[in-house]
Amino acid sequence: MKIVTFSSLPATARAQLLAQVPATSQVVLAAGLPAAAQAAALREAAVLFGNPAPELLAQELPHLRLWQLDSAGFDKYQGLAVAAPVCNMGDYFAWPCAETMVAGLLALYRAVPELARLQAAQQWVGAPIRGRMGLLRGKRVVILGAGTIGQAVRQQLSGFGCVVQLLARTDPQAQLHSRQELAAALPQTDIVVNCLPGSAEGFFSADLIAAMAPGSFYASVGRGNTTDEPALIAALQAGHLGGAVLDVTATEPLPAGHPLWALPNVLLTQHTGGGQPAEAEGKVAQLLRNLGHLQAGEPLENVVQLAQGY
Repeated sequence: MKIVTFSSLPATARAQLLAQVPATSQVVLAAGLPAAAQAAALREAAVLFGNPAPELLAQELPHLRLWQLDSAGFDKYQGLAVAAPVCNMGDYFAWPCAETMVAGLLALYRAVPELARLQAAQQWVGAPIRGRMGLLRGKRVVILGAGTIGQAVRQQLSGFGCVVQLLARTDPQAQLHSRQELAAALPQTDIVVNCLPGSAEGFFSADLIAAMAPGSFYASVGRGNTTDEPALIAALQAGHLGGAVLDVTATEPLPAGHPLWALPNVLLTQHTGGGQPAEAEGKVAQLLRNLGHLQAGEPLENVVQLAQGY
């Protein structure tokens, strides 16, 4: 069985992969190969690990039995027709992404960015800041998306006694199922957390931003293209929104001089939300589990539908 990996793995993760795949397997590290060699390796692959350039997947892949992405998102592959099952890393990245959102919201409510700036400047302000601090406890929250990241955010916010509603078109666990229902809920919502995939381009539009309650917070860990960024910036600059925690932006890296850099009520976490110790080794472990499921004829973990975007 030929396993072709496009994931850029450090030496420890490569050794883990090579030591634990079935003895009859051949592992091809394709990330550094020329494009022609990558395409040739893919044509022979039984298992694909990682995120190759979409154009490489336009060819026929007659032997492919499993494609294990090494990311939670896969919007750049939407529209590709791949006969083999495709799995992502949704469960693996869900908890750290959720922690980043909760940490960012706590930081804004508790004035941590302001206090950090004062510390850097060696300025003691103290008491006047206390009156500007808020509490995450008991906040009314709408989470956009009911996937693994959205579910993890909901679980973590339950510890703060938050009242949480999920938005999803068809998921029976969700309380909101349409833009109209979302728009009606926003004026009574303190926090919106966007966990949508890139296939929901432009979903959180200017009219929805305008419908948010004055002083409410926006957080996004899905994809930057799902938010009307100019409308969000305008709402933050005007003081309509209290603040934003953004792990993702429309353009990454965020260019120098972009307005988001200068807004004091914005916390940019620079697409680090999924970060965790031994991240690459955890990805390899996910691949190995699904490889075991495949060989045993068992259901795979984190199967996604490219055409649907989730």
